[in-house]
Amino acid sequence: MAWLYRTPGEYLSGIREFVAAGAAAGEPVMVAVPADRLPAGWDRLDGSADVRGLDATDLGRNPARIMPAVRAFADEQANRRVRVISELAWPGRSAPELSEVVRYEMTVNLAFAARSISILCAYDAVGLPGSVISAACASHPLVRKADRQVDSGGYDAAVARRARPGASLPAPSGATALSYRHDLRRVRAFVAAEAARAGLSGTRRTDLVIAASEVAANTLKHTGSGGVVRIWVTSDEILCQFDDSGYIADPLAGYGRPADDVLGGQGLWLVNQVCDLAEIHTSALGTTIRLHMLRDGPGASLAGRARAGHA
Repeated sequence: MAWLYRTPGEYLSGIREFVAAGAAAGEPVMVAVPADRLPAGWDRLDGSADVRGLDATDLGRNPARIMPAVRAFADEQANRRVRVISELAWPGRSAPELSEVVRYEMTVNLAFAARSISILCAYDAVGLPGSVISAACASHPLVRKADRQVDSGGYDAAVARRARPGASLPAPSGATALSYRHDLRRVRAFVAAEAARAGLSGTRRTDLVIAASEVAANTLKHTGSGGVVRIWVTSDEILCQFDDSGYIADPLAGYGRPADDVLGGQGLWLVNQVCDLAEIHTSALGTTIRLHMLRDGPGASLAGRARAGHA
């Protein structure tokens, strides 16, 4: 359900109400919102609430990292119903980040269809662009406004199952490009050199090379025509885009770590662990994957922590 709140007071009281309802029902609660939005002691109600906090500004920088955290939380509770409230779209996020938030939330019902779970997705109806609010309504079957819960009206389950749009992410004309068909070493060397030229630190540079290698390896494994990698730099990021003729059929690809006894499928999961954002557009005409790495910004140590936590 999408929750469209309008004031800080409504936001805090809504979260407390959600947590209190979980306590009354004996349902553990995960609160995955920006930590600086909540005052100290917000979760101390009557001492009976089982609450797990997660700072969305950290792990949620790449929305794809949230789903494994939610799944792990639900798994810990055995057969108990759980409740999750999340806020991944907040004022100040970039357009690509907000697009990935919408895409992530379109997959949530599909991902947790077999789970006993209630999920409330918070949106600042005043601070976010109207296009984001419209997309939120289109990606959720139910919408909560103030104290009313209504059918979304714009929700299309068939669209939600597809989740990812077609391959339509053109690179800027100034990008540096490399075609590859057989040898991953050339891709790694190319990405490493461009990342160094952009001033990306050693750890972050290694992470980008790892992600690029995984994407290129998928090209060579699943297509017969090779691919093209393009790299360019903005004031905030280095971007690395891969285009090939493949098609990713699974709308949940990259949103969870495959089981240890499953062959393959680790590549896109790993990409999302080490990159600040990964945009995936795919259709029968081909696939475009765009990797974002902040240039030694707030996410600089995030990738290392993510790998350490999932070794």
